[in-house]
Amino acid sequence: MNRILKIAVIVLAAATMAACGGGKKDAKMATVTKKEAEKVKVQELKSQRIAKQLELSSTLEGYETMNISPSITGHIEHIYVEVGSRVSKGAMLVRMDQTQLNTTRINLASTKTELDRVTALKASGSISEQVYDQTKAGYDQLVETERFQSENTFVKAQFSGVISAKNYEDGEMYTGAPILTLCQISRLKAIINIPESYFPMVKQGMKVNVYSDIYPDKVFPATIEIVYPTIDPASHTFQAKLSIPNPGEKIRPGMYVRTTLALGEIDAIVVPYQSVLKLTGSNERYVFVADGNSARRVAVTLGQRFDDQIEIIPVTPGDLKEGDMLVVTGQARLVDGSTLEIVE
Repeated sequence: MNRILKIAVIVLAAATMAACGGGKKDAKMATVTKKEAEKVKVQELKSQRIAKQLELSSTLEGYETMNISPSITGHIEHIYVEVGSRVSKGAMLVRMDQTQLNTTRINLASTKTELDRVTALKASGSISEQVYDQTKAGYDQLVETERFQSENTFVKAQFSGVISAKNYEDGEMYTGAPILTLCQISRLKAIINIPESYFPMVKQGMKVNVYSDIYPDKVFPATIEIVYPTIDPASHTFQAKLSIPNPGEKIRPGMYVRTTLALGEIDAIVVPYQSVLKLTGSNERYVFVADGNSARRVAVTLGQRFDDQIEIIPVTPGDLKEGDMLVVTGQARLVDGSTLEIVE
């Protein structure tokens, strides 16, 4: 009997301990569940009216750049210029071997004499119209050949500019690579890449300012000459060509410049700069918004900055809207789908 009583006491004690242990485990699980909710502060997204300015960078190019590459091969008799030479439109640049041109001119003179004789015979009715037409066609062809060879033997500048490269010397055999490069620097151009969201705002003829770090106090006015009509599907940008007068020739092709586009006033979403996170190892930016009691990650691109505030644009249109609750404190601890505890 005593033995039975002892066994009953042991079983009762074990059950009591198990019950106590289970209670502690449940309490611990509740504590863990409670800790999974990240404490964050949020701010309601509101659209603001801002004066939109877009700053972009580019590299200057000569407004016109021409590789001097004659269409005939042969020896280069003489190059009239050196690198840095300033030339006017129509100035002689290169004289090629004249053998082909001289042969064509001899044939042209002979054919001209034959044409004059055939013209006289045609007037007297001594030859047929067909013979005259054949002689005239042969003469016209030689005239065109002589013009072509003359332009490619005596090569002239098509516009005023500066010689920026010279790849041959007198007497060398021209093999097809450009003999010279002629670059216009009194007027420059720049190609800028603009985010696609601004396509409706950028127009041909818009006035813009160009800045160079070499001249920090100087503003170079420019004009948008061409707005390219297509969007690059890889970068989601479009291009615009700037025409930049350069009468003092202070800026030169190859220089790095910044461009400011004034796009007027627009409605934009502006948020605290610290609320925007950056993915490590890339340039991807994102924010978190409270979707009920869960965190939702939204990829964004950055727009204009205003002190400690910055404009954001959702990568996928419609991902952000007025009234969404943006996480502004505690966002660094979040992942997509995190449970949130919103605090004041």
